[in-house]
Amino acid sequence: MAGGKLSPRQKMINLMYLVFIAMMALNMSKEVLSAFGLMNERISDSNASATVRNAAFMQGLADKVEEQPAKYQPIKAKADQIDKLSNEFNTYLEGLKTGMLKSVKDPTKYEEMDRTDHLDEKLFVGDNMSKEGQEFINKIKTYREGVIQVLGEGNQDIQADIIKKFATDDVKTSEGITKGWLTYHFEGFPMVASLTKLTQMQADVKTIESEVLSSMLAGEQVKQLSMRNYSAIVIPEKTAFFSGENFKGKVVLGRFDNTLNFENVVINGNKLENIQAGQVVLDFPAGAVGEREIKGTLQFKEGNEIVDIPIVSKYAVVPKPNSATISADKMNVVYRGVPNPMTISFAGVSDNNVDASAPGLVKGSGAGKYTMNPGAGKEVTINVTGTLPDGSKVSDRSTFRIKDIPKPSGTIAGQPDNVSLPKANVEIATVDAKLFDFDFDLDISVTSFKIKVPGQPTVTVNGNKMNDQAKNALRKASRGDAVQIFEIKSQIKGNTSIKLLPASPVFIEISN
Repeated sequence: MAGGKLSPRQKMINLMYLVFIAMMALNMSKEVLSAFGLMNERISDSNASATVRNAAFMQGLADKVEEQPAKYQPIKAKADQIDKLSNEFNTYLEGLKTGMLKSVKDPTKYEEMDRTDHLDEKLFVGDNMSKEGQEFINKIKTYREGVIQVLGEGNQDIQADIIKKFATDDVKTSEGITKGWLTYHFEGFPMVASLTKLTQMQADVKTIESEVLSSMLAGEQVKQLSMRNYSAIVIPEKTAFFSGENFKGKVVLGRFDNTLNFENVVINGNKLENIQAGQVVLDFPAGAVGEREIKGTLQFKEGNEIVDIPIVSKYAVVPKPNSATISADKMNVVYRGVPNPMTISFAGVSDNNVDASAPGLVKGSGAGKYTMNPGAGKEVTINVTGTLPDGSKVSDRSTFRIKDIPKPSGTIAGQPDNVSLPKANVEIATVDAKLFDFDFDLDISVTSFKIKVPGQPTVTVNGNKMNDQAKNALRKASRGDAVQIFEIKSQIKGNTSIKLLPASPVFIEISN
């Protein structure tokens, strides 16, 4: 329209045409800005709904943890990490949006949010990213890599989606020009467009969180329903077989759920109330010798319907055995000087009909519980007699070796063998005697010891702390000197009649 000699009238027409085009562009720009604003509002509403859904999911997962902690606690731990990463990134994005909206008079008038200077000045310095711009990129990377790390192996589709939606790599334009991710997406854009982009990123965060949480729960459900969670159960035709008989029975697959609640359980005509962790606890008289039957019904609720499962089984009652079971609870020997706990019983004979005797053997408070305090000698024999219901007697015996308490190990400041300590620490340290790798916890106190400092006479100390003479000798020690503590004598608190062997010596290297 320009060029050549134009008449004043033509120049006026051209000018009016340019003004008309500019006005059309201005109106179109305002419509686009308003469209971005409306889109931002709709995405924000959707984000609010997603927040409520994700919170409900987390609460539901917490409830499942209360019901079945072993099954759902690992999922809850991962879900908490995902929720934390999502909340932190979402809060950061919300902060960027808040800062933008504070720079305008009325955040609801989107057609006036055409400025580009706020984010341009915040995220860029010339042609480079500002400190805040780099922080934005780092926040995206932290979220992206954090979620992928929590997911671990599997969930490839979700991981690919995360990488795609939260990529920060350089972008090549349609003209073939390579631009930084931040420049391509945010530099020079109207404020309302950038606001909508940030809101969309928040929507992506909430969508990813929802997908990840749903995937983890679905994965657990698939795992629980997997055939790998079934066990092979052998059901014998009867519970006792005679020598020479063929074993008869069947093998079935079974799965146990400790969260299952039963509506009603009837066994042999009696209603049972003892139901623990999805199991019906049976406790009734076995009956006379021979084959016995268990019959009943187990009921549970499935939807609005009561489902009955018949219970049919058999068991055998056999005569009581005539041999005793005698065992030391902690070892195959008994130690002199300590109370040795023992369990003594006769299979099939009640505890009140079992009599056990031996030098140093005392009956305890629990069923079959005894304490053995052996005296002199190398062996002790325990004789056991059981009285059967018909009044007849059965007996058995077992012999145990008697050992002395092993030699203690000397320690200083809680450390055994060769240690390196400053002189000042040695002066105030406590000398102890410990029984390492011994099955009994004994309270041992040191009564005396000797200390030898190179170049100084040996000092005898009564008690477990350095006396003045020992401290004086230590003060003359030099760095690198080897100080020896030996002839460490000790005794068991409350039982001075048992003589312990001197504890092994302790060698100390003076470190200063």
